[in-house]
Amino acid sequence: MPPQPKRKLSKGRRDRRRAHDALEPSNLVACNNCGTMILPHIVCPNCGFYKGREVIKVKKAEKKK
Repeated sequence: MPPQPKRKLSKGRRDRRRAHDALEPSNLVACNNCGTMILPHIVCPNCGFYKGREVIKVKKAEKKK
């Protein structure tokens, strides 16, 4: 069996260790072409533009009646 702790860790010491475990919100920027919020340095999935030029063709979904 591996060695066990001799004393219980206090709540303060435990919480200080976990201080860096919180989730951070993702950094979103507006697309220059369509204005959709996207991750930076990534092709816009909505319009297919990156740095002001079209990189991929995006098919628009047709509405069903």
